[in-house]
Amino acid sequence: MSRVAVVTGAASGIGAAIAEALGHDGYQVAALDRNESSPYVVDVSDPAAVGVAMERVVRDLGPVDAVVSAAGHYEAVPVADITTEQLHRMLRVHLGGLRNVARAALPSMIERRSGSVVALTSELAVGGGDGEAHYAAAKGAIIGLVRSLAVEVAGHGVRVNAVAPGPTDTPLLAPDSPWRAPDYLATLPARRLARPQEVAEVVRYLVSDEASFCTGEVFSPNSGAVI
Repeated sequence: MSRVAVVTGAASGIGAAIAEALGHDGYQVAALDRNESSPYVVDVSDPAAVGVAMERVVRDLGPVDAVVSAAGHYEAVPVADITTEQLHRMLRVHLGGLRNVARAALPSMIERRSGSVVALTSELAVGGGDGEAHYAAAKGAIIGLVRSLAVEVAGHGVRVNAVAPGPTDTPLLAPDSPWRAPDYLATLPARRLARPQEVAEVVRYLVSDEASFCTGEVFSPNSGAVI
């Protein structure tokens, strides 16, 4: 029986690259996304909807072996201008999205004493960002949840890790984004943005048997932005 992986935010960008990479490894990939073209259309911030989608995945494909929480939302707003709704939305999508898919998948993984959960966070969770306080805070909260979950489920044979990319060449970064500016790229040791496929390779490793000793870790493919 082939293994099953759930990838949220799989319609584009890093999520799409992860879904493709895991598909090449033989996983049956259930792509969850708000985009209507997704096989499983769901808003990850809605816990009930996520639960229903995960039940559908199990019925369609079988027990879930790996979950990758890659759905994201980004905006740059000075901290004094962040509205309560903007703050809450950022937390619902990032922290809530991880919590919702993990809550739906972990009981079966624990019962089978096998599974891997990987969450996409950001180098901004570590280094912060000008005008990106609510985004950085939500991404930082993911790290706290990942490490806590890792401790909670390690004894049940389940691994939980995070990947914290730096600026990556995806549609999430507008063409006029300061992260694309030549002056910024010149500050990076690698002198360029990461490619989604490069981030996907890190996730691919973390869900593999070769990473069986990794849990509670934060891997940082960020072009040297944070060292």
